[in-house]
Amino acid sequence: MTGQDRTVTRLFDAVLLDRDGTLIEDVPYNGDPDKVRPMPGARAALDRLRAAGLRLGVVTNQSGLARGLFTAADMNAVHARVEDLLGPFDTWQVCPHDDGDGCGCRKPAPGLVEAAARALGTDPRRCAVIGDIGRDMVAAAAAGAAGTLVPTAVTRPEEIAAAPTVAVDLADAVDQILRRQTLIRAAVTPAPRRGADGLRGTVLVVRSDSAGDVLITGPAIRAVAAGAQRIVLLCGPRGRAAGQLLPGVDELIEWPLPWIDPSPAPVEADSMRELIARLAAVGADQALIFTSFHQSPLPLALLLRMAGVPQVAAISDDYPGSLLDLRHRVPAGIPEVERALSLAAAVGFGLSAGDQPALRLKADALPAHPPVDLPAGYVVVHPGASVPARACPPQRCADIVSALVRAGHRVVVTGGPDERELTAEVAAAGSVHLGGRTSLADLASVLARADCVVVGNTGPAHLAAAVGTPVVSLFAPTVPFGQWAPYRVPLVRVGDAGAACRDTRASVCPIAGHPCLAGVDPAEVVAAVRLLAARPRPPEGER
Repeated sequence: MTGQDRTVTRLFDAVLLDRDGTLIEDVPYNGDPDKVRPMPGARAALDRLRAAGLRLGVVTNQSGLARGLFTAADMNAVHARVEDLLGPFDTWQVCPHDDGDGCGCRKPAPGLVEAAARALGTDPRRCAVIGDIGRDMVAAAAAGAAGTLVPTAVTRPEEIAAAPTVAVDLADAVDQILRRQTLIRAAVTPAPRRGADGLRGTVLVVRSDSAGDVLITGPAIRAVAAGAQRIVLLCGPRGRAAGQLLPGVDELIEWPLPWIDPSPAPVEADSMRELIARLAAVGADQALIFTSFHQSPLPLALLLRMAGVPQVAAISDDYPGSLLDLRHRVPAGIPEVERALSLAAAVGFGLSAGDQPALRLKADALPAHPPVDLPAGYVVVHPGASVPARACPPQRCADIVSALVRAGHRVVVTGGPDERELTAEVAAAGSVHLGGRTSLADLASVLARADCVVVGNTGPAHLAAAVGTPVVSLFAPTVPFGQWAPYRVPLVRVGDAGAACRDTRASVCPIAGHPCLAGVDPAEVVAAVRLLAARPRPPEGER
């Protein structure tokens, strides 16, 4: 792949906006164009989106039509007035139904978002959605779109807590969308040892930590691979299996880093000297250190300097001195996938033409067949988590399995080799038990064939995103949902987003009874599965 074959990466093609309370003041069941009042700063904010080349659409519930409170002609007159005041929109998508009609378009169902994306010739995953209530955010997530909540006086506190991104007003929401778009745009910077084919030499990419952390760095690694001759990935033992599934990786080095691993061994001089020698043997022309927002790249940067790597880049809030050639800064709250992509972009690496900034596995990574014969149309429940605070209690997981079985779903329970006792307990409620029987590649194969996956904030959630399978996210709020949610895949979040453990980064639940997930209603999970299981799957090459 030559430099000429690469293109500027775009996160979004379109921005879809709720009407009442977001674009214009909320006048209940309004059919009078004279009552249309734009929200403060709306015209200027929309014009900025238009100037950035983003198409605009409106997605709005209008149950007043079903209730006979105004006519279609009245509504169209209101929309004409909106465009007089705010400029043209590329599509208007309206749900005319009432709550009890059982349609697939009334938010929080994702139908309006999906219809708007089709009308604009794009995919929901390439759309941002701005709204003022929880229904807007649920509809966006269920379609695979990125949601931003702009609260008003009617927005409930729990809706604000559950939102992936919150803005103070429409102008701020637009700022955030454009900032995210800009962050991953590859810059033009001097490159070391660029060959005749336009590619750089050997690049060492580093992502230590768990399988999920390695998976969410995949798009950034693909971006680097699109502009380099050879990619060497340094990861820890917990991330090795995930690294082996990633496109673009030519060689993998497994090494535990004691400043990253959650149960670290002591720092020993002999081990560090051995690591320095191994890094020097790579012969890297450049190194990119990918980290989570709470980790420091500087210990490894020092070792890379001692190994003779001539250029080192990383995201660092701490002053790096001469340890880094490129010190990149990223605003708080950026999704971890985009955070990593922004570092690659800052060094001048962008995704190849046609590649989307979504999680993806090697084309030949999945086994041709799952490890056992499985029924068609099943739902996976994965009860375990790499961090105990993020795991749903076993009895509640068993209750969820029972509720899904009673609702007519075939259920498969999965888990790692050290989770067999847990998965056996959960699977006893009436499901196929695969606990401890799958490698990570086998698990990917099982998830890829599932209608939906019910899972906490752990590696298999990101593995499901990588194979394009919708996720019911049992998300404990110990870390920010907007940063760690399964990326660009249809999902529904369940759990108490405002629990007292919020943003504590606790590895063991600090609240008696684990209320954020112990209180999940199994019926809510069944409803979420029903909402997601019929969602269209993206083509293989676009996942």
